[in-house]
Amino acid sequence: MTAEVPLRIALLSYKGNPYCGGQGVYVRHLSRELARLGHDVEVIGAQPYPVLDEIPGVRLTELPSLDLYRQPDPFRTPKREEIRDWVDALEVGTMWTGGFPEPVTFSLRARRLLAARRGDFDVIHDNQTLGYGLLGGPRALGAPLVTTIHHPITVDRRLDLAAAADWKRRASVRRWYGFTTMQKRVARRLPSVITVSGSSRDEITADLGVRPDRIHVVPIGADVGLFSPDPSVPVVPGRIVTTSSADVPLKGLIHLVEALAKVRTEQPQAHLVVVGKRADDGPVAAAIERYGLGDAIRFVKGISDAELVDLVRGAEIACVPSLYEGFSLPAAEAMATGTPLVATTGGAIPEVSGPDGETCLAVPPGDAGALAAALVRLLGDPGLGRRLGAAGRERILARFTWAAAARGTAEHYRAAIAAAPARPAARPRPQQESPC
Repeated sequence: MTAEVPLRIALLSYKGNPYCGGQGVYVRHLSRELARLGHDVEVIGAQPYPVLDEIPGVRLTELPSLDLYRQPDPFRTPKREEIRDWVDALEVGTMWTGGFPEPVTFSLRARRLLAARRGDFDVIHDNQTLGYGLLGGPRALGAPLVTTIHHPITVDRRLDLAAAADWKRRASVRRWYGFTTMQKRVARRLPSVITVSGSSRDEITADLGVRPDRIHVVPIGADVGLFSPDPSVPVVPGRIVTTSSADVPLKGLIHLVEALAKVRTEQPQAHLVVVGKRADDGPVAAAIERYGLGDAIRFVKGISDAELVDLVRGAEIACVPSLYEGFSLPAAEAMATGTPLVATTGGAIPEVSGPDGETCLAVPPGDAGALAAALVRLLGDPGLGRRLGAAGRERILARFTWAAAARGTAEHYRAAIAAAPARPAARPRPQQESPC
């Protein structure tokens, strides 16, 4: 296969919600930019189904699960007639016993689909499923496999265990994350792994045991056409915006709540807008009540792309308080709008946000006092904010765009195809040139 021939790509995503977590965002933007390079991308996904841009060369094939975690009835018990086969039974049984079944059950369903469509694809790209069903190489799957690991979920497991209040909660966390044992076993057998940062590469080697020579860093980025400055959007005095799930310890929201309480003693107009779901109880809800911040913190969810961009444009500060990130799309997107950023140094965040005092203000993860000091500093110095915002956007334009991510990913597709054993000739297709 030559560089001039477009590729037929199967892009697998066991969870594709573009408004909750980074996997859906990754699938949406990468598929679009791969298609713009001339490739044919078939996204194969389960519920919540990926939302894709409607452009030629991108299409969705639905591979339904039992959707056991859907709203408004998560952890539901399906009706007997919904159980189609042994994979469905495995999904229900794992959920009933406190585990998370979707990675393994999606991989088994994907294996069946790919086997039935042997010859339809030049390469298969798995978006962090890491399930047993994806083992066996081109002979079993019909095409070479490339896998993206954004960061090892073992990191989430470790932080959730550290935050668990008692032995019952720790036992529940261990059972929920039982699938990480499978992901470790599968990851070690993968021929080609793409990850999004140097920090994630090191974690994948340390936590999953993947050989470093099999891991390739291809940074992702912001949609710089959408996330861009707009002087016509008024800045709301005191607005701080963050993207976070309320009680996911990894996201560090509780430390930002504590910091806001400190900030408001010096900057009473300071308030927080959280893009994410409000928890009715738990550590964050308790902290909001304890510090009397009910009127100073607003949660928004389900907003459109345009509403999200204007929300960030209208903030005095964007904040990423995470204890760890494998990349940090919220940091890249905020910087692309020219909004000044306060971010921790957790995981790969510094690879995105850049040097402290040049493109952002950086603080140690989990340090509410340092976070508050940085927020007060920026709120009191508009000139510093303008300088950081402009430098931040230039950094994103130069280093972190989806077009660059697609080009880098396509290079690794071709390398995987070249390294795979020879396969029988696929069905004929029209010859056309691709710009990649």
